Amino acid sequence: MLKEIKKNLFAIISVDWDRRLFDSLIPLPDGTSYNAYLIKGSEKTVLIDSTDPAMLDRLMTPLQEISKIDYVISLHTEQDHSGAIPYVLEKYPEAVLICSTKAKELIMDHLLIPAEKIRTVEDGEELSLGDKTLEFIHFPWVHWPETMFAYLKEDKVLYTCDFYGSHLATSDLFVTDECVLYDAAKRYFAEIMMPFRPMIRKNLPKLDKYEIEIIAPSHGPLHNNPKFIRDAYNDWLSDNVKNEVIIPYVSMHGSIEKMVQHLMKELESKGITVYPFNMDVADMGKLAIRLVDAATIVVGTPTVLFEPHPTVGYAVRLANILKPKTKFVSVLGSYGWGSKVIEQVAGMIPNLKVEIIDPLLVKGAPKADDFKAIEKIAEAIYQKHKELGIA
Repeated sequence: MLKEIKKNLFAIISVDWDRRLFDSLIPLPDGTSYNAYLIKGSEKTVLIDSTDPAMLDRLMTPLQEISKIDYVISLHTEQDHSGAIPYVLEKYPEAVLICSTKAKELIMDHLLIPAEKIRTVEDGEELSLGDKTLEFIHFPWVHWPETMFAYLKEDKVLYTCDFYGSHLATSDLFVTDECVLYDAAKRYFAEIMMPFRPMIRKNLPKLDKYEIEIIAPSHGPLHNNPKFIRDAYNDWLSDNVKNEVIIPYVSMHGSIEKMVQHLMKELESKGITVYPFNMDVADMGKLAIRLVDAATIVVGTPTVLFEPHPTVGYAVRLANILKPKTKFVSVLGSYGWGSKVIEQVAGMIPNLKVEIIDPLLVKGAPKADDFKAIEKIAEAIYQKHKELGIA
């Protein structure tokens, strides 16, 4: 159904309550939604984005009420937003597809839409709908190179596609519980936006000149209190870290478990918040959330054929891909007869601009001297956090 945002502004929201994995990678504990937006101007009608092809009927059924669409706007080429556009253009053959200059080739490659159907717009270019005006804002790397926003001047609505979004299935049009939204949006930021912090921070000042009453993302509910989500993003995008340590680990025979528990006790006694993630059972999305703020990562791994345990290796590589603002890294390792886990872990994080705190590698079960070494690691972490002014 068409949900009215303001007069002649509508959302067409395809809620997927049951989806639990995105891109065959990202956990979706709360489902998700795919939001398209319809704008009826006095002269022209526009559809912004579409939906995932698997939810095609959720888009096309409400569009049966719409006799004509003049423009279809693709803010981002990825299939969960633009995948249904070919079906829309089939229903409305007179419609022109509008996208950023960088998106044209991607749309032709991914959606097989011919070049003559596509019109590109420059950064800052405007499109008149009669009594309404859209301004396009190129905003690359949120999270593809071709992404852009659209600002509806008269109604002060900013359409942001993935930016400011959340994987949160809900029947509400607008955010109703900011606590619930905060967690979902932070998970979304961690998994999707965090690797692109430098580029986002570079482009974010572009939004300062706009008066924004509503933010309309393409996942999750709309924001009618834009300050809430903008303040959250400003914090997550900053270089500020918290007095937190996260410990992704696996313990095959109990040695790493004992080492991690001792480290936790020592860190907590110094007022440091600790988040352990036993990778046998951990939610990778929650690990990603904690990566947003944590000052330090300590990797706990046994040795499997000279190398880190594969499950821990996955967590380390995830951190390397997501590029958090973490400042310090250390390793607690154990082995039976030979190991290169310290060197291997260090080699897995080339993207992290971190200082390595002296690691510890233990043969067999940890002994008295090993526990003393763990206490020294805890003290070193505390001192580093103190130097940052967070401990």
